[in-house]
Amino acid sequence: MKNFPYALIAFRFLCAPGMLLLGYFFQTQYVKLIVAILFLGLLSDIFDGVIARKQNTSTAKMRRLDSQTDMIFWLSAGFTAWFIWPQTISDNSVVIWILLGMEASCYFVSIIKFGRETCTHAYLSKFWGLTLLAAFTDLILNGNAGFLFYFCLCAGIISHLDRILITLILPKWQHDIPSAYHAYLIRKGKPFKKFMLFNN
Repeated sequence: MKNFPYALIAFRFLCAPGMLLLGYFFQTQYVKLIVAILFLGLLSDIFDGVIARKQNTSTAKMRRLDSQTDMIFWLSAGFTAWFIWPQTISDNSVVIWILLGMEASCYFVSIIKFGRETCTHAYLSKFWGLTLLAAFTDLILNGNAGFLFYFCLCAGIISHLDRILITLILPKWQHDIPSAYHAYLIRKGKPFKKFMLFNN
């Protein structure tokens, strides 16, 4: 059971090429299966952290691996959507590139300051993951870039700003920081209950 969180991370990693292959070779034929993979991937993301914390095996190495797998998973979902609905993605390319640029900025700021990638797992990032699932479900099933799509983009921008602030505020690299406010409390050396609940 101690290795089960790693198995869930590996499962999510393998979901990425699965989606890409289905989207590239079959386009709209298996969109329901692709959406099912998205849901299973998100569930694996939720439960790997829950199980690791229950077993007290949640380490910096595991959380970093989890973060990188998340990035690969959602980027693969984006490319899959592009394979299936290229015109829809092209029509919204500007805002998508803005979001990708902010993602790159999070990594750039963290690497410049701490010499390693960001790994906050913040509350807003978790909320953004839920909006990503909703937006990709609508997009992949229907080719629709409507309210859910733009709500997801707005949530992503806010989430990335929070991650950048966390990195700028923290005095040293840490993983699992719920918000910029919690990073401020850490910087001031003030304990807080939510941080303990988040990590136990």
